[in-house]
Amino acid sequence: MPLDRKAKEALGYLGAHLVYGLSAGAAFGIGTLAIDLGHLRTLALSSSHPILVLVLFFFGLFVTFGSVGMGVGIMNMAKADESDPD
Repeated sequence: MPLDRKAKEALGYLGAHLVYGLSAGAAFGIGTLAIDLGHLRTLALSSSHPILVLVLFFFGLFVTFGSVGMGVGIMNMAKADESDPD
C-alpha cells in the first residue's frame, strides 16, 4: 500500500526529529566520557569488556534521546495542525 503525500511528510518530520534526538544522545555521551563525569570513562575503560560497556551506554542514550526527540516532534505536530487552515 503506497503512502500518500501527507503520510510521507509526517514520516519525514518524525525521522528528522529522531535524528535530532540521536545526535543529542551522541553529544551527551561523548561529552560525558570526555569530561569523565562520575568517572564513567575510567570505569568503562578499566572493565574487562570496555567495548560492550560503551555499546550499552550509547544504546541507552540513543533510545532515550531518540524517543524524546520523536515525542517532541509528535507534540509539535498537534500544534501545527491547530494552526493549519485546512
